[in-house]
Amino acid sequence: MGKIILTGDRPTGKLHVGHYVGSLRRRVELQNSGEFEKIYIMIADTQALTDNAENPEKIRQNIIEVALDYLSAGLDPEKSILFIQSQVPQLTELTMFYMNLVTVSRLQRNPTVKSEIQMRNFETSIPVGFYCYPISQASDITAFKATTVPAGEDQEPMVEQTREIVRKFNSVYGETLVEPEILLPDNDACLRLPGTDGKAKMSKSLGNCIYLSETADEVKKKVMSMYTDPDHLRVEDPGKVEGNTVFTYLDAFCKDEYFEEFLPDYANLDELKAHYRRGGLGDVKVKKFLIKVLNAELEPIRKRRAEYEKDIAYVYEILKKGSETAREVAQKTLDDVKAAMKINYFEDEELIAYHIKKYQ
Repeated sequence: MGKIILTGDRPTGKLHVGHYVGSLRRRVELQNSGEFEKIYIMIADTQALTDNAENPEKIRQNIIEVALDYLSAGLDPEKSILFIQSQVPQLTELTMFYMNLVTVSRLQRNPTVKSEIQMRNFETSIPVGFYCYPISQASDITAFKATTVPAGEDQEPMVEQTREIVRKFNSVYGETLVEPEILLPDNDACLRLPGTDGKAKMSKSLGNCIYLSETADEVKKKVMSMYTDPDHLRVEDPGKVEGNTVFTYLDAFCKDEYFEEFLPDYANLDELKAHYRRGGLGDVKVKKFLIKVLNAELEPIRKRRAEYEKDIAYVYEILKKGSETAREVAQKTLDDVKAAMKINYFEDEELIAYHIKKYQ
């Protein structure tokens, strides 16, 4: 069996540059690498409903936004299968079977779940669906027998939980499921891009995002208000690069050729950092450079999005066809799982024959 990718996003809003450098840009590279037999990209609306159950319209409206972001970023429906999670009911059935292989205490120890619960202030009012979404994620990954899950470091505990479920299932029922590996960004700055306010997590709810679909003017406004070194009060003051959000973004997005085009006084980012550290380089100049870099990266995405927005019916057709393909593949895995668990009663001819003979 060849290498297979499964990854996706919750449709709670438009995707931002944190999504892009954390996994989306890498997905496009992997899609075009020719190394993978299949690539499945999921819009995880079922998971999004676990903490948005009372606001389903939010999820419904954002399906198309995420799809547009996928396509505009360069995901190709001829090379990648784009589908909607809720339209593949086999995933829910697999989740139910996997629930019997995971203890409550193990879910409680999942670092990603713990941090998400704290961020949402759930405390004792945790929806069961949200609490169990690591198991749901395991069904998503294993349904397509994915070998590789491109994701940010915050998803490592989730993938490890999947690996545990796979090992448990295979040890109880026989070798059936494939154990996946996480594929992290190869640029440290991309592991978790901070918000524009310098907070560790870029989040829609915190209002500190730069969205892939934003205009050049909107990007400029957000970068100019971006958090830098609070002690760098005058141009001549030495500045800190570490923890400076502007330089973190440059680490994630900048290429050497952008210096030749936008800031020819420097050969590369290392020279720019050195000047900032010794003093004599103002934050405004660095921010203006970052604005040009971000807009150079985002302009092709904006153009592709504008084209897809002209034919939304076609975008929905892509999702429909992708979901149909995903159902077929997930059903095959579900059949394998039921056979391994010996609950494929009507296909088990030996069982039927045994009981016919027993009661004759």
